[in-house]
Amino acid sequence: MNNRPQHPRLTPPPVPFAPELAAVLDNLGPPRHNAPASADDIPRWRAQLAAADPSLDQLRDHGRFEIQELLASGPHGAPDIPLLLARPTGLRRPAPVVYHLHGGGMIGGSHRTGMRTILHEWAEPLELAVVSVGYRLAPEHPCPAAIEDCYAGLVWLVRHADSLGVDPRRVIAVGGSAGGGLTASLALMTRDRNGPGILGQLLMCPMLDDRNDSFSARQMTGLGVWDRHANELGWTALLGKDRNSSQVSHHAAAARATDLSRLPPAYIDAGAAETYRDECVQYAARIWQAGGDAELHVWSGAFHGFDQLAPHAEVSRDARRARFRWLCRLLSREVRHRPARDAS
Repeated sequence: MNNRPQHPRLTPPPVPFAPELAAVLDNLGPPRHNAPASADDIPRWRAQLAAADPSLDQLRDHGRFEIQELLASGPHGAPDIPLLLARPTGLRRPAPVVYHLHGGGMIGGSHRTGMRTILHEWAEPLELAVVSVGYRLAPEHPCPAAIEDCYAGLVWLVRHADSLGVDPRRVIAVGGSAGGGLTASLALMTRDRNGPGILGQLLMCPMLDDRNDSFSARQMTGLGVWDRHANELGWTALLGKDRNSSQVSHHAAAARATDLSRLPPAYIDAGAAETYRDECVQYAARIWQAGGDAELHVWSGAFHGFDQLAPHAEVSRDARRARFRWLCRLLSREVRHRPARDAS
C-alpha cells in the first residue's frame, strides 16, 4: 500500500527567458496578442501572418533568386497543391532540395512564410533549391488534409525532379512549429507507405503532440508567444473531437508513433522556455532508443519562434548556425556514401 501523501498537481515555476529575449517579449506582449485567442480570432491572426509574408518580388531580391509558382497533383479527390519553387539564380542542376513545410499552428501561414531566411541562409551558400508547400489549413480542412497534401507534394516533386532540376535522392524535409510537426509526420508516412526517400528531417520547435499536457506545456502557460491555450486551439482545429483520444494517428501527431525506427536522420531543436520543449526532448530520445539518428538542441532561455522574432539575439544566431552545420554534415555524408558512378 502506498502511504505517501498525494499532492494536487501544481503549476511549476516557469523557466526564465534569456535577457535579450525577455526584452523582445516585453514589446510583443502576452501570447494572446501574438496567437489567436479563439476560433473566431483565426481570420485576424491569419491576416497578421500574411502581412509579414514576403512578396514574390521580395523573394526574387533583384534577380538574386529564381521563383516559380507551381501546382502539384493533390491527393485523390482533393484540389491541386500550390508549390513555390525557389533557387539561387544560375544554380547548377540537379540540385539538392529543401522541401519546406511552413509553420502557423496548423491554422495559418502560407508557402511564402519563412522563405527569405531559408533562401539567404541555406539555399544560396549551400547551393540548394527550395520547394515550399501551400498545404490546406484547419479548421476548414481538418486532418488528414494537411499531411496528405504534404505527402502528395513530395511524390509529385520526386516524379518531376528532372524537369524541375532537382536531385530526388537529396530531398531534405524541413519545417518549423506546425511545419516541424508535419515534417516529422511526413517522415513516418513515407516510411509506412514505402514512399519517396527523404535524406533528412529538420524539425525546428516542432508541434508533435496533440495531448498538450507535457510538463513544459503546463510550466509555460500564459508565457512566451505560443502557449498551451494557443496550442489547444490549433490541435482542436485540426483534429476536432478526436483530439487527445486514441483515434489520433501518428500521421497527424508524430508523438503518437509507437515505432520510431527506420526514419531518416533528424535534427530537432526547441527553446528551454517554450511549450514544445519536453515533447521535442522525448521525441529525440525515442528515436535514439529505436536505434535512429537524431541531433537535439535545447536553447537556454528561448521562447517559441525566438530565432524569427529576435534574429539578432546571440542564442538565435547560435541556433541558426547549428542548423546550417547539420545541413552541411548531412549533405557531405550523403556525397561520401554515394556510389562512385554517381559522384560526378
